[in-house]
Amino acid sequence: MQPNRFFDELSAKVSALAAGSPARDIERNVRALVSAGLARLDVVTREEYDVQAKLLARTLEKLAALEARVAALERPDAPQAAR
Repeated sequence: MQPNRFFDELSAKVSALAAGSPARDIERNVRALVSAGLARLDVVTREEYDVQAKLLARTLEKLAALEARVAALERPDAPQAAR
């Protein structure tokens, strides 16, 4: 279950319990408390995570290519002009 969906369902259940009663204030307080707790967790969205994972994969590919170029340039049989 996705975290956003979980909290939406939790909010809906709390709303259903609090409908028509003075517990409406409690619902607002619980919602604020949950929001504040999530803000402190310093979590990222799945989309942000996927973007960073792709960026890391591209960076690792570039690193491997650069390492291969350096290894080729450091070979003793490499032409002098390439050095």
